[in-house]
Amino acid sequence: MRRALLAALALMIAASAWAAGPTQLHNRYKWTDGEGNLHYSDALPPEAVKYGYEIVNAQGVVIKRVDRPRTPEERRAAKAELAKVQAAKTEAETRVRSDQQMLAAYPTEADLKRAQRQQSEMLDQNLNSARISLQSQEKALSELLGHAAELDSTGKEVAPQLANRIGAARKQVEDQRNYIARKETERTDTVARFDDELAHYRDLRAKLASDNR
Repeated sequence: MRRALLAALALMIAASAWAAGPTQLHNRYKWTDGEGNLHYSDALPPEAVKYGYEIVNAQGVVIKRVDRPRTPEERRAAKAELAKVQAAKTEAETRVRSDQQMLAAYPTEADLKRAQRQQSEMLDQNLNSARISLQSQEKALSELLGHAAELDSTGKEVAPQLANRIGAARKQVEDQRNYIARKETERTDTVARFDDELAHYRDLRAKLASDNR
């Protein structure tokens, strides 16, 4: 009985040794070189890393793919593309939030039109105030120039202090004119956007109504 047990144990050990021996099946590396030739190997050579490789099991099934290292140009291009995708995503998210805020702020189309009218009136008021201020500045400059002309006509020298006041008044008038020009452009652009804003609002309302059906 004891001999039989020892024989069985020896047989199990031999079977295990055979299974772990050279005939044991294992994964291999598969890659294609720069000339398009296909290779298989038990060890991973540097050439495979250069071109990228696959790990295949004993049945030839790919269990993992490893791409070749990217060049600096490819990395920069990938980084730029990622930034572009992220920017587009951020823009889309911002647009959604803006649309939601518009719908919340203006429950009806009449609310939006009233807000647009108020915005237009406010721009007009600012422009009128700026124009009135410009008229006052131009009058002050005119008076200073008249005083200087009077001195010159009588042969008197224009004092440096008066000349400085004239220079400062001219700059003030020029700055005010530029300010009014910017505000006029702002008003024109704002009013021009009203129609697009209203059309977009109607599209949002129509989509919201369709989604709620």
